[in-house]
Amino acid sequence: MQLTDLLVATRLVTPEELEQALTTQAVRGGRIIEHLCAMLPQRALILQDFAARLPPEPRSLEETGVHPTELMSLLLKHMYAMRLETTPQLVDSLKLPPHLVDELIRMAIGRNLLVALGAQGGQSNVIRYELSENGKRWAHDSMKLSQYSGPAPVPLDVFCQRVRQQRVTSQPVSFDSVRRALSGFDVTDAFIRKIGPALNSGRPLLMYGPPGNGKTTVAYSFANVFSSLIYLPYAIIVEGQIIRVFDPSLHRPIEAQADRAATGQVTSLRRDGYDGRWVPMRRPFVVAGGELTLEMLDLRHDPATGFYEAPLHIKALGGCFVIDDFGRQLVSPSVLLNRWIVPMENHIDYLKLHTGKSFMVPFEAMLIFSTNLDPAELMDTAFLRRLPYKVEVAAPNRQTYRAIFENVCRRANVEFNDLIFNTIVHKVTQEKGLELAAYHARFIVDQVLAIARFMNVQPKLDAATIDYAVDNLSVSSSHTNKPRTLASA
Repeated sequence: MQLTDLLVATRLVTPEELEQALTTQAVRGGRIIEHLCAMLPQRALILQDFAARLPPEPRSLEETGVHPTELMSLLLKHMYAMRLETTPQLVDSLKLPPHLVDELIRMAIGRNLLVALGAQGGQSNVIRYELSENGKRWAHDSMKLSQYSGPAPVPLDVFCQRVRQQRVTSQPVSFDSVRRALSGFDVTDAFIRKIGPALNSGRPLLMYGPPGNGKTTVAYSFANVFSSLIYLPYAIIVEGQIIRVFDPSLHRPIEAQADRAATGQVTSLRRDGYDGRWVPMRRPFVVAGGELTLEMLDLRHDPATGFYEAPLHIKALGGCFVIDDFGRQLVSPSVLLNRWIVPMENHIDYLKLHTGKSFMVPFEAMLIFSTNLDPAELMDTAFLRRLPYKVEVAAPNRQTYRAIFENVCRRANVEFNDLIFNTIVHKVTQEKGLELAAYHARFIVDQVLAIARFMNVQPKLDAATIDYAVDNLSVSSSHTNKPRTLASA
């Protein structure tokens, strides 16, 4: 992906504006960002800042920060494991510039590890290579040490520097940006004024309150507050050990459009690239719930593959790490909280390789604890003091409860009126003895829609469907006959 692709993907320029700038570049030469800034002076500062934040493309093997022998071994493993034969294939796989891949190929040929086979098909400028017997042995021995054959890693010091540059507080959070992120929820301005400063500070946040009132859902919406682009590497290298960081199940990379040499006249122009070992993405938003253990916060070394997987909170760097259902983990709350004292107070964390070597990484992710248990029973006063922001997500009052129902029914195209609302409130609070909760509306309306699909009729909130749905809100204990909500079960 090139700078031009990113500018369009992040909507800093339109495809039409880029096309115009490319046409100018075809005539005058120079860098595309210069032509865009001249053409769009009102956006010049934003465009210049965006370009300045790009990880610079390494001009030499030394500038990669990885020993050339390590890179050559990785190249041989790519050829061995994936049957790659040409420079373009290796460039795409290693995420290194073509001239550096060519240099690694020459190095391997000089050591009798590669053999040139000649041109590929009708493409006289694309040479095919294959591993020699020595090369196969080298690749095989390298695979025994580590089976990692992904993009080339970045060094630890460069990774740490980049993490500090793109900390979550580098993007200011405004009232309007939080309001937009929470636009689908019935939240008050007072709630936004409480949550906004916490998001703007990047400091740890505790969200607490009874179950079923949207703590987790609200926390998920924070991912839409932070819209800026950051860069995380595919992998880092520490003391010769590879640690994989990029996780497609957690990270949201920016997708490039088709290559934009649209007019056919700009293919020979200088193109502005960046270090392909870094993935441009939206700020990560990582959630761990009751399954979280202390081991999940350490490096995970796989003896079978010989490389490491970064822990969850490292994959969240530059974004948010939510510990959901806090207090319901297998590990005790006090032990889990003690794990976070150093990262929270000093913005650093320490990880250890299986060799015994420890190293430091900056911890620049916003920690969010979410619980429906009493915080005073989960943590002592000293730790509560270390959580500077504490926001209660309380049960809705009658007015808010009605507003939630009206919104849900409107979206589902189900009739809602005073009689229906009063009936629901009476059955929930008087007949079932439950507290009002924000999740009731979606739960009850979904039940009504399910009934309608089954009976092949129009969905309708009436006495029968309301009875059915409210009955499913709780179960009665055979010992106490006291309802217990499914959300708190």
